[in-house]
Amino acid sequence: MMADLAEASRAARDLFAQADDQLGFSLSELCFTGPADRLNATDMSQPAMFVASGAALAAMREALGEHTPQPAMTAGLSLGEYTALYAAGAIDFAAALDLVAKRGQFMQAAAEAVPSGMVSIIGLDEDKVRQLCQTAADGQVLTPANFNCPGQIVISGEADACHRARQLAEEFGASRAIPLKVAGAFHSELMRPAAVRLTEALENVEIRAPGYPVVSNVDARPADGPDAIKQRLIAQVTSPVRWCESMQYLLACGGDEFYEIGPGRVLAGLMRRIDSARRVRSINSADALAKLAGERAQ
Repeated sequence: MMADLAEASRAARDLFAQADDQLGFSLSELCFTGPADRLNATDMSQPAMFVASGAALAAMREALGEHTPQPAMTAGLSLGEYTALYAAGAIDFAAALDLVAKRGQFMQAAAEAVPSGMVSIIGLDEDKVRQLCQTAADGQVLTPANFNCPGQIVISGEADACHRARQLAEEFGASRAIPLKVAGAFHSELMRPAAVRLTEALENVEIRAPGYPVVSNVDARPADGPDAIKQRLIAQVTSPVRWCESMQYLLACGGDEFYEIGPGRVLAGLMRRIDSARRVRSINSADALAKLAGERAQ
C-alpha cells in the first residue's frame, strides 16, 4: 500500500518515517509488505490508512508545488474525516495519528466484546433497508451504518442479526447482500464503549478552526468550530456515515473538481453512482501523481 509513491516522493517517505518513530514500530513496512491480515485489523488499518493518505497528500504538494489544487472543501469517509481535518489544518499530524491509533484500538476492543459484523445491501433505498433491519434484528442491534451511494447501504449489528438480514434481503427486493470483512459492527451502538473512550482521548487534543469547511459524516454539513468538530467525531463512532449526502452537499455548493487522496479508488467509484458526470482524480500511486503533475504544469 503506497510503496511506489513513498519510493518516488521524499515528502511521503518522511511522513511514513515520522509515523514509524511516533508509533514505535514500522507501520511503513506493514503498509508496504504486509502481512495483509495484520494490516486489515482495525487497530492497524486505521493509523495505516491515515498515514498513507497523509503521505499521498504530502507527495501531491511536493510534486505540484504552486500548481497544487487549492480545496474549497474537504470530506472523508469514516476514518477519512480525520485526514480531511488534517488536510484543512484543523489538527496536527502527530496529534491526529495518536488519535486515530487510539480510535482503532478502542473500536477493535468494542468489536471483540460482541460477535458482530456489517453487510452491504445492494439495490434498496433507505426506507426498505430500515424495514429489513427492523425485521432481521429480532431484538438485537442492527442498523444502517453507511449511506454510501444510491442503491448501496451498509448495515451493522450483531452477528446473528446480520446473518438473518442476508437471508431476508432478497425478500425485501435487494439484488445482493454482501458480508464485509470487518472486525465488528462499526457505526452502531455496539461501538458505544469506543465512543466513551474517544471522548476522553479528545479532551486534551487541540482542534483548530479548519482553513476551509470540512463536511462531517454525521450530518453531511461542515461543523461550526472546534468544539462541534470534536462532538461530531465522537458521534461518528456510533452514527451512520452519510457519505452520499455529503457528496450531494459538495455538489450543491458548486463542487466540480474532486480529488481522492489515498489508497484505492473506492470514493471515485461511489461518486460515479452519485453523479456520473463528475470526474474524480484518485491520487493513489506514483504514476497517478506523475500524470496529474504533467497536466497541471501545462
